[in-house]
Amino acid sequence: MKENKNEIQQFQIERDGKVIDCELLFTFDSPDTGKSYIGYTDNSVAKNGRKNIFINSYNPNDEELKLEDITDDKEIAMVQEILEDIYKESNNK
Repeated sequence: MKENKNEIQQFQIERDGKVIDCELLFTFDSPDTGKSYIGYTDNSVAKNGRKNIFINSYNPNDEELKLEDITDDKEIAMVQEILEDIYKESNNK
């Protein structure tokens, strides 16, 4: 990931054989799962007109960013709750 405090942090992922530019939105750690998570967008827009936001788990200590899918139902519910909280906060500003 490109890291500069004055710039948006950007990174690339490969999806379906294509390299996609992404922007880091947030990271957080969960004491319940013991994992770290990254929220990002590829600036694509959903049918509802909002940017798509993706969340994956990752290891912040790895040299290279490796995103892991979230497949556990409890983790999915936790992530959905966090996204709902972020959405509510952003609409209250």
